[in-house]
Amino acid sequence: MEDNTNKTATAKERKVKGRVEIDIQRCKGCELCTTACKEHALTLSDTINIKGYRYIIANNDVCTGCVNCALVCPDAVITVYRTHPKKKPIDITPENIKEQLQTMISPSK
Repeated sequence: MEDNTNKTATAKERKVKGRVEIDIQRCKGCELCTTACKEHALTLSDTINIKGYRYIIANNDVCTGCVNCALVCPDAVITVYRTHPKKKPIDITPENIKEQLQTMISPSK
């Protein structure tokens, strides 16, 4: 049997990175989001919010931005942002750009 205890990806391995923001003062700690999170990025805090509930905290280092947590939250206190890693810029400038610009500026008749 294969060991499936720790299948979370590191930040370098992921192609898409996510960031979760939780309104902790409105969170009731129902833990529906922790069940929906396949990356195990959400956990219940040890402290309580102003209403007396233990709230959810996010580990954004392992978040992929899948949005499952926000979809199941009954109070809509979770916002998820997704970012893609920066791609290397590709130079698409033509080699003869100077000549092309020169002909546009002073066309010969």
